[in-house]
Amino acid sequence: MNLSQTFGELKKSSFSEERLTTRRVKDELRDNLIARLRSGKPVFPGIVGYEDTVVPQIINAILSRHNFILLGLRGQAKSRILRALTTLLDPHLPYVTGCEIHDNPYVPLCQRCRDLMQEKGDATPIAWLTPDDRYVEKLATPDVTVADLIGDIDPIKAARSGHELGSELTMHYGLLPRSNRGIFAVNELPDLAGKIQVALFNIMQEGDVQIKGYPVRLLLDVALIFTANPEDYTARGKIVTPLKDRIGSEIRTHYPATVEEGIAITTQEAWTQRNGHPLQVPKYINEIIEQIAFCAREDKRIDKRSGVSQRLPISCMENVISNAERRAVRNNEETVVPRIADIYAALPSITGKLELEYEGELRGADSVARELIRIAIAKTYDQYFKDVNTQQITQWFDLGGEIKIGETASSEEVIGGLKNIQGLMEKLGSAGVKSKDKPEVVVSAAEFLLEGLYAHKRIGRSEERGFIAQDKQIRRPEKTFEREDFPGRPGRRPYN
Repeated sequence: MNLSQTFGELKKSSFSEERLTTRRVKDELRDNLIARLRSGKPVFPGIVGYEDTVVPQIINAILSRHNFILLGLRGQAKSRILRALTTLLDPHLPYVTGCEIHDNPYVPLCQRCRDLMQEKGDATPIAWLTPDDRYVEKLATPDVTVADLIGDIDPIKAARSGHELGSELTMHYGLLPRSNRGIFAVNELPDLAGKIQVALFNIMQEGDVQIKGYPVRLLLDVALIFTANPEDYTARGKIVTPLKDRIGSEIRTHYPATVEEGIAITTQEAWTQRNGHPLQVPKYINEIIEQIAFCAREDKRIDKRSGVSQRLPISCMENVISNAERRAVRNNEETVVPRIADIYAALPSITGKLELEYEGELRGADSVARELIRIAIAKTYDQYFKDVNTQQITQWFDLGGEIKIGETASSEEVIGGLKNIQGLMEKLGSAGVKSKDKPEVVVSAAEFLLEGLYAHKRIGRSEERGFIAQDKQIRRPEKTFEREDFPGRPGRRPYN
């Protein structure tokens, strides 16, 4: 596509004056959205789990030409949705070359462009914006000022150019004017101070802004999109009522509704395609990792107002694969196959993402995370082995059998001991594994079955001896510690 380089060439192209002056950004978003709906293509590729809830509401907001806000807890793809809006913008948009606010050549707003157009006429140079150029995002923080968002007088510009301070040519444009003819997104809106939010009133309703000290109102063409965490209204700030009233649509996001949706998101986002050994992640490993997040969101010891981000299973999956990769490299194994032990090794990717209530703080993040893993294993185990008779396996342990599966032990080292457990290998078929499969796959499935029995308290486990009979489970004595809230007063914290 040959793009015009001067205003004269532009007037002869398909970018007519009528098209560029009457079709505003919200009309452009609306037109391109309608075209995408007619084509049957996904509106927001890569956004999983919102097809029947959030996406239809966003479509309605765009069709209504609304400014809108996405309300949701952390890790609910709010920022990703905002950035995906650029796919609904035209691939190219002309503006006056060098203009800070991307002036429309047919209707220039700033004094500099008006003077340039009058001086050069059809020879005025034209540049082009891409969709990414037309998206401006600002993370709201308490130190943001009106000058940052709207603009201010620039005395340095005045001194260098020799203009009076009252001249429009001495304006410093903030982020909002610089997003003219595009999308302006504000993340975590409640973190903006109330007086800063007031500065957005005019652009929300009348469509213009006024920079301090100048009797000039800039009629900007911009779509405003916001995000916020509902709990931030009271925790760190709030959206002032007049601004909230000016937002056209309030759309609530949510976490994945099913484990399958969560797995789809984690599979899409986690870094799994690595330059190294071939990777084979068993389905039950995916389900356990995702189930950890679901269990955490229901656990009373975890702050529901803070939420449990979808980043938890994503980070956990990456750590699980890394631990399995480390074992494979150390033991010269051909295939990387994660085990249950790798999930316990991924605790650092779980504990930092849990905001604990008082009861959880008493137990400790590490203890709570281990219990969540155990619950997730039990729930996933039931999907595979609930109707499987494992009495022969538990009897083997009751008769004195025990086996330790080291986290770094090779599959060849472990599989011999596993074959000694009566009935174990025959039961792995319920997990889709056969005894003829690769040792790494067999060991992973066998450990899953044994961990499931342990999670249901049918067998025991100790750090020193590994899996043992349930009646031989030795409970460690409770450890006395000094309570932080009352120094010098003892409390009791049980070991896991």
